[in-house]
Amino acid sequence: MRKFQPQPGFVVQAFRFALDPNAGQQAALRSHCGAARAAYNWALGWVTASWWQRRAEETYHIPTDELTKWRPWSLPALRKAFNESKHTDPRFAQWWAENSKEAYSTGLANAAAAFDNYARSKRGTRRGRRVGMPRFKSKRKARLACRFTTGTIRIEADGRHVTLPRLGTIRIHEPARGLPDRVQAGTARILSATVRHEQGRWFVSFQTEVKREIQRVTRPDIAVGIDLGVKMLAVMADSTGEVREAPNPRHYDQALKQLRRASRAVSRRQSPDRRTGQKASKRWEKANAHRNRVHHRVANLRADALHKLTTDVTSEYGTVVIEDLNVAGMLRNRRLARQIADAGFGEIRRQLAYKTRRNGCRIVTADRWFPSSKTCSGCGAVKAKLPLHVRTYACDACGLVLDRDDNAARNLAALAAAATGTGVAGDQDTAKVSKPRGADQKTRTTRPRRRTGTGRAGGATLPHQRQTETRDRTQAEALTLW
Repeated sequence: MRKFQPQPGFVVQAFRFALDPNAGQQAALRSHCGAARAAYNWALGWVTASWWQRRAEETYHIPTDELTKWRPWSLPALRKAFNESKHTDPRFAQWWAENSKEAYSTGLANAAAAFDNYARSKRGTRRGRRVGMPRFKSKRKARLACRFTTGTIRIEADGRHVTLPRLGTIRIHEPARGLPDRVQAGTARILSATVRHEQGRWFVSFQTEVKREIQRVTRPDIAVGIDLGVKMLAVMADSTGEVREAPNPRHYDQALKQLRRASRAVSRRQSPDRRTGQKASKRWEKANAHRNRVHHRVANLRADALHKLTTDVTSEYGTVVIEDLNVAGMLRNRRLARQIADAGFGEIRRQLAYKTRRNGCRIVTADRWFPSSKTCSGCGAVKAKLPLHVRTYACDACGLVLDRDDNAARNLAALAAAATGTGVAGDQDTAKVSKPRGADQKTRTTRPRRRTGTGRAGGATLPHQRQTETRDRTQAEALTLW
């Protein structure tokens, strides 16, 4: 399916609002989200049935040409098959007409995307971590969500209500500012709406095509290097020599005492048990809801702080230099995992990436192995080792002494001149600087991923079976890091 391309001068932007549905509307929202989950499970079972059938027929030595045909998982094929079976399938025949067709289309589209990701990952053409076989969604654990792409989708003129297909008009918790005026002025067009239940309440997100002018930054010729950390959330050093520090709010640590108390209250109540069929008591549900509100407040405070930080940076500097941190690997450190997760390193980089494009800035990504902390910002000498507990950098060559985070931020800011591009606002190309001195190679040699043969994703083995991972080879010769 071809990806949507906005008009020149327009961008795709989402507007999210909290809803205040009544009891009947909440039941209808849950019914639509449940219909999307049921359609997803149906599509998963319908496609994989042919895989299992072919596997069984192969055990009887049936020729390949006579095996059961593969069932396609494209969205049009799934829609056609679902519309033919929903009238007779006992799982849908009695109630499918109660929900909008968009609810079932949501589940089928998610299933088609899941199969595509699995197939491309198995062929080795998908970036990122390896994706396994799609699994059925549980009624108890599945996230409630439904997407509407056709029908009546609008925000009312008063800015306090939204109208969705089959759901009617639902009140918004707070006035919707900005979007209704843009829609009436013709500078915005609603493409789709997604309702989702999270953080204990319902939200609606409008995907819109919005006309947006590039907002020029206040200091377009200045580059800033950002060094993220736990003690200080961000140390920012610009090309003029000015160093700023953004303290770490530590929202989760501040709420730990309250969370411990709420968790103790939950543990003393009668909790649900699926093995014995025991249902949760009303007091457990009340205590669990209170604990969830504490978690939601922490998440909202963290998101607000990160948005303010990234907005201030991208509205001031013309070039932003960040590090390519291995956040997933850093979270394996059990002593720092909680602090790193609370800081939100990955979210900071994601926000900087799209906000620099919006403001016409340039973002430069330093290589993951760039020695920003070990390199002297004065003379360029590189230390062989610099343990994490050493918080002050002392250069043995020129005698420079300063905080290691300030030194790392200065080195990152200096990369802006070495990166490709103009270095001023308006150059929206994302540059990536490799490690100097030829040390940007991998430190370990690994076996390439085994490629599968031609054919569909089912292959000769069962689709859900795990493939054994190959171990790293032993290093035959010493590596030269510098």
